[in-house]
Amino acid sequence: MSRNDALRAARLRAGWRTIEAAAAALTEHGQQLLDDRQFTVSARTWRRWEGDRPGWPAEETAIVLHDALGRWPEDLGFTTPPGWIRPEHHEEAQVQRQAFVSATAAALVVGPVPPQHVDPALIDYFQQQLEGHYRADMFLGPHDLIGTVSAQYQLIDKLVRSAKGETRRGLLRVGAAYAALVGWLYQDAGDLDGAAFWRGITQEIAMRSRDPHLIGYSLVNQAQVRTDLGDGHAVVDLCEAALDDADHLVPKVRIMAMQQQAHGASLTGERTVVDQLIDQAGRLLSLVDDDLPWGNACRRTSGYLEVQRATCYGRLGLGVEAGALWRQVLSAVPETARRDRGVYMARQATAAAAAREPDQAVEIARMVATIAVETRSARMRRELITLERAMRPWQDAPVGRDLAEILEPVTEGS
Repeated sequence: MSRNDALRAARLRAGWRTIEAAAAALTEHGQQLLDDRQFTVSARTWRRWEGDRPGWPAEETAIVLHDALGRWPEDLGFTTPPGWIRPEHHEEAQVQRQAFVSATAAALVVGPVPPQHVDPALIDYFQQQLEGHYRADMFLGPHDLIGTVSAQYQLIDKLVRSAKGETRRGLLRVGAAYAALVGWLYQDAGDLDGAAFWRGITQEIAMRSRDPHLIGYSLVNQAQVRTDLGDGHAVVDLCEAALDDADHLVPKVRIMAMQQQAHGASLTGERTVVDQLIDQAGRLLSLVDDDLPWGNACRRTSGYLEVQRATCYGRLGLGVEAGALWRQVLSAVPETARRDRGVYMARQATAAAAAREPDQAVEIARMVATIAVETRSARMRRELITLERAMRPWQDAPVGRDLAEILEPVTEGS
């Protein structure tokens, strides 16, 4: 299906039988939504949108299109410009500001704080709690944990201000791990502003701890956000910086940096580099023997590196290869790890669509939709929207209509 057909299909679904009717309806909708009587979309403009070179609408027009048709411009066949990051929600500036204040409050407590004795045993306490949070994240998803983990980070930050010597350095190290987890939870919840802020806090605390392993870990965390932003070159830059002194890093951190760099390579279309990096990381897996409480996904996650390879293959459009890997990976992922299974299955469905197996894609999506509603994972929702785009060739066929019905509870308002 060509680009102009995607917008045309959306117009017809909205009941706008002609281009003239669509332009008039969108004009009226936009004037009400924006409270701006000057907002207009002409039939000539709409005709260009349905042509071979639809261009890209102004930001306020993109918001109106989304509000009227339930899709952002890149899902309607428009040519996405470099640097476009679509908003997850259209909110008033004050609401956005309140959300940002909420995201950052735990990290920005104003001092000084009253001095207190800090027992070194607290380091072990927080480390043990951290492992429990990692396990809970697999079962619950982000929303139920953000408040708990960020409150514990706030307590750690308060204790750091009173602690001395090795106790202080130990708390800084565990504090960096907590900040990284909060950043991940915001990222999984779809709040990339909050995620980027907390990744910055992670890097600051890692630098203060003088721990080279944590500094490398913090750079990989920054690269994860850049991966979600689709900035492959930045991902590679950050991972190369983490690996600058690779001989002094524990194998776990080197594995993390290499696999994340592979994601960057997939974003720039370099399959050979993807395989080289993941194969290199694989040769280090048997050497992971540290007792650090953070960054242990390579130990906890079944088929950890093949998950990364399959994800990269999916980005590269290698549907058959990605699908085979996802079948292998999912056979080892426990049913209890619902959030991870949901994300992997959504990617598997997209691989099936890329391999021109739409019926299989829809059957998988049916299971994923239930998990997505339960966990409220924005990452899973984004994967399903990616599936929706991959299924465009069948959107007017019965299988495409089935998919739209399945995904409606998940993608509405996306």
